[in-house]
Amino acid sequence: MPDCIFAPYFPPEEPQKFANVHKIFGASNVSKLLNEVQPHQREDAVNSLAYEAEARIKDPVYGCVGAISVLQRQVIRLQKELDATNADLIRYTCNEMTTLQDGRRIGEASSTFSQSPTAYYYPSPWNNDPCAGDAAFHRGGGNHM
Repeated sequence: MPDCIFAPYFPPEEPQKFANVHKIFGASNVSKLLNEVQPHQREDAVNSLAYEAEARIKDPVYGCVGAISVLQRQVIRLQKELDATNADLIRYTCNEMTTLQDGRRIGEASSTFSQSPTAYYYPSPWNNDPCAGDAAFHRGGGNHM
């Protein structure tokens, strides 16, 4: 029927979309929801309902919360990896700057990083210059952990 509120959002070539939403939320509840939402927001609402319904059918206990949890753990893991890579870049940059400041050309002598592989630099929130600090550290002297 042309005035069916479902027609624009549940095309006939996607019958499973409507079946899932109907099974999880009920056609009556979806109809009420769509009538309460502004017309320009209905497509997003239906897409959200369809996503949640499909997730709930695949995982009846957690639904989309399970998928969100997996993605959050992945973001945390990737953020830690990014932080470690950025720390490596800072250490490398500081070591190269120190090498140049000491008057040596890059590659002329072994780098500070290879002289003291256990030296770590942890940027201070009180210092904007990531290479400032203990001069002995920048020459590879001492273990700053």
